[in-house]
Amino acid sequence: MAHRITLIPGDGIGPEVAEAARRVVEATGTRVEWDVQEAGAPAMAREGTPLPDRVLRSIEASRTALKGPITTPVGAGFRSVNVALRQQLDLFAAVRPALSLPGVASRHSDVDLVVIRENTEDLYAGIEFERGSKELEQLRRELRALAGFEVRADAGVTVKPISVSGTRRIVRFAFDFARRNARRSITVGHKANIMRFSDGVFLETATQEARSYPDVTFEECQVDALALHLVTEPEALDILLLPNLYGDIVSDLCAGLTGGLGLASGANLGWEYAVFEPVHGSAPDIAGKGLANPIAMILSAAMMLAHLGEMEATRAVRQAVAAVLAEGRIRTPDLGGTASTSEMAEAIGGTARGLLVQG
Repeated sequence: MAHRITLIPGDGIGPEVAEAARRVVEATGTRVEWDVQEAGAPAMAREGTPLPDRVLRSIEASRTALKGPITTPVGAGFRSVNVALRQQLDLFAAVRPALSLPGVASRHSDVDLVVIRENTEDLYAGIEFERGSKELEQLRRELRALAGFEVRADAGVTVKPISVSGTRRIVRFAFDFARRNARRSITVGHKANIMRFSDGVFLETATQEARSYPDVTFEECQVDALALHLVTEPEALDILLLPNLYGDIVSDLCAGLTGGLGLASGANLGWEYAVFEPVHGSAPDIAGKGLANPIAMILSAAMMLAHLGEMEATRAVRQAVAAVLAEGRIRTPDLGGTASTSEMAEAIGGTARGLLVQG
């Protein structure tokens, strides 16, 4: 039977890289029934919301989605569709690999990291109080009465909830991921020395849960020191387990270690649903020009194929990406070449097809 997959093209360069990924998936011969659902700026313009209920209903039916990037306005406009999807579908685990690829210039040649990020809590939970609002004024009074804290009248406030239950499930997910994928160690990043009652919960819970997994090495590291470690000796690290905000930042740093965001894939996973998407944004400045690198989206599709149990297709896509990059003839501008998005997709899809024929 064909796999039913919700395809969300997104906006900006999203439709271009989504189409490239679809072509590569179809080149593997994997049987797919695509349910294409618009979200983001196009949906906002037509339906008054960037995330219509029909998108969620489609994912609830298919249980699997491949999503292109969607623009999030800075400081105004609608709230992040990415964050809304993760919270409404309870996609609590983000998995973002960072792997050195052949033929890609970078400062380090043997990086093989996975960032696992808690996806639903922390400063991304959406508990915010606007500067000058009545709600914030009430919060200021409560904080003053409860603890003597004086929040400045011209401040905006974001609340940072990190729970034991939310942390416990992401920690167990990370250790189970390590075991399934024969990874050797997990490093927890935090700032528990400063934020004792939020990051402190994350670190304490992770430390307690780690005792149930004696076969996987566990260590903790303050996130600023972790950033230094990453840019000086990334090959010494394996799985990085981080709260939401740090995970977002550090995964971009890891992408920079391996050639850039154009190569960085990702998955958002929960107990019931899975949404696969590249780490990079929508890059509206190059939208429609055929300049976007589709590899991050294609590698996200490979993660999706693995999730669906299509292991031969998964290996073919990953090997095809490596082969095309190693050859160096077809490269998009971000990698120093002149190839278009569609030319890169055609090269990877054709190579994957050939690999599968060869067996």
